[in-house]
Amino acid sequence: MKRIVAFDFDGTLTKKDSFIEFIKFSRGKVYFYFSLPYIVVVWSLSKIKVLTTHNAKEKIFIYFYKGMSKTKFDKYCDDFIELVNEILRDDAKFTIEKHLNNQSKVLIVSASIENWIQPWATANGIKTVLATQVEIDSRDNLTGRFSSLNCNKEEKVNRLLQKYPNIKDWHLTVYGDTVGDKALMKIADKVFYKTLS
Repeated sequence: MKRIVAFDFDGTLTKKDSFIEFIKFSRGKVYFYFSLPYIVVVWSLSKIKVLTTHNAKEKIFIYFYKGMSKTKFDKYCDDFIELVNEILRDDAKFTIEKHLNNQSKVLIVSASIENWIQPWATANGIKTVLATQVEIDSRDNLTGRFSSLNCNKEEKVNRLLQKYPNIKDWHLTVYGDTVGDKALMKIADKVFYKTLS
């Protein structure tokens, strides 16, 4: 039977949140910690349901990246590969390679931003990344908004079904670590929760 293996990214393949690490990497640790009170307030509003998770994440992204050229942003994303390697779980690459060697379709389905996951994924043999996408204006600058829904919970299922509408014809294995992965796990044939083995 044809096989699909879908990995969550943050907390599953990595030990740290790539969104936070990417902000520190691209905008500097001083600016990040200076901005931490704003981040805490916005995330707190999402926890008490004043803001949706999508809106909270987008507000933080606007704060740090609105007006940045896509060229500059993508350069940061390309250079972020080495830092991703530093925050990977010890058995992440081994697990990915095992599935690739088994001729499975390996993909990443993540709420993080597609631009900084894809370069690392491509370098490690993963062609498909289904993640949150950023909006670009007519001058090729980031608006700070997202051009897709935050790829979390049910949206992970939606994005997978857009790519593979005949998912029932595949054996689906899902790796995840939070409630944001549970919807995808419900349609999986095999699940790895908070473990890669």
